[in-house]
Amino acid sequence: MTFFGLPFHDIVFYVLATILLYAAVSVITTRNPVYAALYLVLAFFTAAGIWLLLEAEFLAITLVLVYVGAVMVLFLFVVMMLDINLDRLREGFWKALPVALPVGGLMAVEMVMIVGTRNFGVDKVAAPVAKSADYSNTAELGRVLYTDYLLPFELASIVLLVAIVAAIALTLRGRRESKSMDPAKQVLVKKSDRLRIVKMDATVEQAAENNDGSVKEDK
Repeated sequence: MTFFGLPFHDIVFYVLATILLYAAVSVITTRNPVYAALYLVLAFFTAAGIWLLLEAEFLAITLVLVYVGAVMVLFLFVVMMLDINLDRLREGFWKALPVALPVGGLMAVEMVMIVGTRNFGVDKVAAPVAKSADYSNTAELGRVLYTDYLLPFELASIVLLVAIVAAIALTLRGRRESKSMDPAKQVLVKKSDRLRIVKMDATVEQAAENNDGSVKEDK
């Protein structure tokens, strides 16, 4: 099936690629962080559509479930709940521009040199081979991940574990003003620890006298 001389598969790719570029540019150009998060959700959805065209169903559904369904929704709620001062957030933007422009230009040049027709052209990258109906993309990905790339996968898991422990250690700090209870100490408490009787000598306050000998009464 062709439209305007192009296969339907190519038309879907160009439409999704256009939407993805628009959403990606809008993420960094919009001033409202809530709109930026919504544009990023749109970018993830269109990227998942492109992966479906490449017959990478597992990666596409993972992108939608993990990033769109969990990470970005949580990020969106956090941004909406926080009282962000947008005017203060934009302060100092023009001061960083002399450094940002060369760094951004260098990154753009590197991307053009790497992701170009010389390395990723039609003659360099072959089209994916059509698979049979019983082909499992998830099973094939798991086989490659846990055989050929087992060591990098384990190293990545260790790095993520260290990052999680470090984040918990940095945020979970004991504050002096916090009133916390230790259940182990509560179980070991005794009756003598709850009540203590202290014997004190009785004191009698004596009334002060005036100059004329009368007793001064406190009101």
